[in-house]
Amino acid sequence: MINVGLVILFVILAIVLSAIRILKEYERGVIFQLGRFYKVKGPGLILVIPVIQTMTRVDLRVVVMDVPTQDVISRDNVSVKVNAVVYFRVVDPEKCIINVENFYEATSQLSQTTLRSVLGQHELDEMLSQRDQLNHDIQRILDERSDAWGIKVSNVEIKHIDLDESMIRAIAKQAEAERTRRAKVIHAEGEKQAAHQLVDAAKTLGGDAKALQLRYLQTLTEIAGENSSIIVFPLPIDILEGLSNRLLRKEPARE
Repeated sequence: MINVGLVILFVILAIVLSAIRILKEYERGVIFQLGRFYKVKGPGLILVIPVIQTMTRVDLRVVVMDVPTQDVISRDNVSVKVNAVVYFRVVDPEKCIINVENFYEATSQLSQTTLRSVLGQHELDEMLSQRDQLNHDIQRILDERSDAWGIKVSNVEIKHIDLDESMIRAIAKQAEAERTRRAKVIHAEGEKQAAHQLVDAAKTLGGDAKALQLRYLQTLTEIAGENSSIIVFPLPIDILEGLSNRLLRKEPARE
């Protein structure tokens, strides 16, 4: 009788110990009773009735998942290799256990297809210059599609966009051509502004004889200050016209 009592006591103690579960602060336990969902418990000490109930642990911490390198063809038919990193966490333990077999694998596959789909709708220049916007678009789509699994995608970051050597050389040539074009535009704009200023100066000098004479004297001073053995004196056209008129007047008098 003593041995039987010890056995019974040992069995009861083993059942009680097997029913005890301790969940950490970031863990939750999804309880199934006779195969049907019962409730979500945790954190702390909980009891799970052996045979009748089963428990699946769910980690609520943020998961950092690397998206493998994907071959993407952009809208302008450029082939690139892109990888990314996705930050997500479980917000509904019930959904992530009941609605999907493996929420981590499902999120990984969804991230890969979404990355290819979103980037394939943009040109290469947009991929390189609008990365923040692309990250936001991918995050929004992933968050919407994984909501049924109890997943919250908090952030997506595109890590690398790898190009082949020929495309890198083509981009370098394009950048050089763009710099040359900008330099020419700036030079032409400067010439245009200088021409306008010259026109304004000519109008000012033409409307004031004293200003024109001062400019003439200033030019002579500048020429005299240079080491030159030849000095050219410009003669105003109105003086030539005056001399020609006098000569024409004197010719009839001689006849």
